Amino acid sequence: MLNELLAGLFAAVAYGVIGVAMMALGYLLVDLATPGKLRDLIWVNRNPNAALLLVSGLAGVGIILTTAIVASADDLLLGLIGTVAYGLLGLVLMSLSFLLIDAITPGKLGDELSSPTMHPATWVSATAHVVLAVLMAAAIY
Repeated sequence: MLNELLAGLFAAVAYGVIGVAMMALGYLLVDLATPGKLRDLIWVNRNPNAALLLVSGLAGVGIILTTAIVASADDLLLGLIGTVAYGLLGLVLMSLSFLLIDAITPGKLGDELSSPTMHPATWVSATAHVVLAVLMAAAIY
């Protein structure tokens, strides 16, 4: 029983480390997409556009990672590898959706995201992140 508890705690720590790493990578990708420093846009300037885009990316990563973990609960090593792989794929797809939306709409989406006034395009991009995450979750499961 103690061995099961320790194994579960180890798995939780390992998956937690992967989760933190994927969220940090997601943060960096959103930071690259927005002009200026994301930390300043959100925490200093209280920019709702940058915050919404970051929140949707983090939620999307969480949905994907949670599904990958649940789908591979019987094999820890395979679960860890799959979680990293699906997490990276999710981040790539969310980044591509941002670039696609930016390419097919007028203006630069990154500029709109750094605007202090809430822009409807932010909702479009944020929704694309969550939809992609849910689609990936369905494919994983």
